[in-house]
Amino acid sequence: MADNVHDLRPKVPDSEKITINLGFVDLGHIDLLVQEGFYSNRTDFIRTAIRNQIERHGEAVRQAVTRKSVDLGLRHLSRQELEAARDAGEMLDIRVLGLASIAPDVTPELARATIASLTVLGGLHASAAVKAALTGRLR
Repeated sequence: MADNVHDLRPKVPDSEKITINLGFVDLGHIDLLVQEGFYSNRTDFIRTAIRNQIERHGEAVRQAVTRKSVDLGLRHLSRQELEAARDAGEMLDIRVLGLASIAPDVTPELARATIASLTVLGGLHASAAVKAALTGRLR
């Protein structure tokens, strides 16, 4: 019975793993703050520091998002949306601050025929074939 159950829309992860290099003194300061109970762990400290910096520069970010006509958050491109653009003879210039996701059923040919440029500040989830088809258009 469970063999015929399928996700209609695969779950998209809500975060992306990054790696950073820190000096031993900075790392020691973080560990001390964790040990003293200010943060639950190193990751909690780093996330808090990042959020504080984003908040500190919040107005500049808001202005840039408006000025550059950027989609904020998740931007999912479906096969239907791209087919509609193709049928209308449109090429899309897509700008995303967050996560850009291209549906798994989008072919490399459809992506190439409809996406003039794709600028992503954050993460891009698409098949390897679609990413390869958009080489030179990704920013």
